[in-house]
Amino acid sequence: MGDISKDIKSRFANNKVKALLNLIYTANWITSKQNAFFKPYGISPQQYNILRILRGANEPLKVQTIKERMIERAPNATRLMDKLCDKALIQRFNCKDDRRVVKIEILHSGLNLLDEISQEMKQDYLNNLTEEEAGVLSDLLDKIR
Repeated sequence: MGDISKDIKSRFANNKVKALLNLIYTANWITSKQNAFFKPYGISPQQYNILRILRGANEPLKVQTIKERMIERAPNATRLMDKLCDKALIQRFNCKDDRRVVKIEILHSGLNLLDEISQEMKQDYLNNLTEEEAGVLSDLLDKIR
């Protein structure tokens, strides 16, 4: 990846327009890389996020809690969880106190998949940045929001 102007062969009205388009372009670039990485494991980046949320919680969580904790708020989160259930990576069950509440827990197979993925995963998307530059970038992204 190089300068956005060269990558998409375009000029920009000002640096704010350039920065916004660069942010969108870079996010799509990262998403594409992540999709390619997770494909052999049969899951999406969003499903990986769900598995990590469940592992980190150390207890079954309500579907709504998982949706709230997701990095990328997916309107199809329930469907993503259905697919993880179909793959026997998680299971859902009704809460004893309130049968309307559905909880999700990660299974050993889900934990094993996370272990397998973590051995292969390299977060090298920011390799070209120093630790200080990464901190500045994170602060600037926070400022945008």
